[in-house]
Amino acid sequence: MIKVLLVDDHELVRTGIQQILMEAGGIDVVGAVSSGEEALKQVRRLEPDVVLMDVSMPGMGGIEATRRILCSIPTLKVIALSAHDDDPFPARLHEAGAMGYLTKGSPADEMLSAIHLVAKGIPYISSEVAKKHTLAEWGGQGQVTSPFVVLSHREMQVAMLILQGKKNQDVSDTLNLSPKTISTYRQRVYEKLNVTNDVELTRLAYRFGIIE
Repeated sequence: MIKVLLVDDHELVRTGIQQILMEAGGIDVVGAVSSGEEALKQVRRLEPDVVLMDVSMPGMGGIEATRRILCSIPTLKVIALSAHDDDPFPARLHEAGAMGYLTKGSPADEMLSAIHLVAKGIPYISSEVAKKHTLAEWGGQGQVTSPFVVLSHREMQVAMLILQGKKNQDVSDTLNLSPKTISTYRQRVYEKLNVTNDVELTRLAYRFGIIE
């Protein structure tokens, strides 16, 4: 029996995926939480074999949650769930330590296959993502063209919060960093992506599929 922790901020998504997994057999959904912060609290208590992690969530977000979870429990397997099948998320999730990447448009049988394979330590990429990224590329051996890949983990985290409409103080509160530090990160993001304000950042993010 594969123990799975489901992490997604949309209740309908959690409920739907949980139902699919429960009906499949061989999989035990030990928990379903709505944020990366909750996932960090529950992984040690619930001891799942696999975490299905939504990428885009308010607060910490799936990329940072994945990184922190795997720093704490390196043997845990994480499969990222995303509405995006393009850059830069596959590379970002691999860097954070995820072993699998699925789009939310993946068929149910593909998700089940991914869980069984990843539980055995075999990496899996959604067929939709595989059309644009090979396993080698996902492992960092290929070229990822999105400009967002130049951002560090922290810079990407700040950028995602900016794209959610958060002001400096909100980002500061979320990441437990000073507003001055957030301002510095914001400026670095602008410089690396060659934008001058939040509007230009949002347009760039939309262009490369970071936001819908």
